Amino acid sequence: MNDSTGNKLSITSSLLIALAAVLFVVSIFFPWWKMVFWAPQYPEGLNIIVYPNKLDGQIDIVNGLNHYIGMRNFSEKNFPELSYLSYLVWGLAAITLLTAILRKKIVLYILIGVIVIGGILGVLDLHNALHDFGTNLSPHAPIKIAPFVPPIIGKNQVANFITHSLLGPGTYFLLAAFVLLLIPLWKDRKRK
Repeated sequence: MNDSTGNKLSITSSLLIALAAVLFVVSIFFPWWKMVFWAPQYPEGLNIIVYPNKLDGQIDIVNGLNHYIGMRNFSEKNFPELSYLSYLVWGLAAITLLTAILRKKIVLYILIGVIVIGGILGVLDLHNALHDFGTNLSPHAPIKIAPFVPPIIGKNQVANFITHSLLGPGTYFLLAAFVLLLIPLWKDRKRK
């Protein structure tokens, strides 16, 4: 069928979009973010690993140490997003697959817009959580430290602990999926 508006995506672009849907699903099974804590007494490091549906790592040890500076516990209960985030990603994958089937540029534009907004909201949500954990310290804590905000990516030092915040493989799958969605916009830019 000839689409005179130039709104039809090529079969190759449709396949790239379908592959993006697969990568969205794959991302659910890998960590999206982690924080590694090093100190002289923990030379092997301690981890908080964040999947889209759970926390992993040495959470109990980190919580025990954070108690001394008055930081509240890291737990899935304190991150309600973990109860629904994987469902959002499954939904995103389904919409992406539908976009591949429809092969309409306008649908792809809308999908990319939704992903950009969702990504910005996700980053802001993580920043707000880190801000909340680092600045709402109990005044009754045994060790008094100045409030702090751990970075989303990068290095931070609190007392004798050096922390590194890193993106996990799941986030790289998300980013790769997003790039796959952008390629058809360039590839089919003059397609009529």
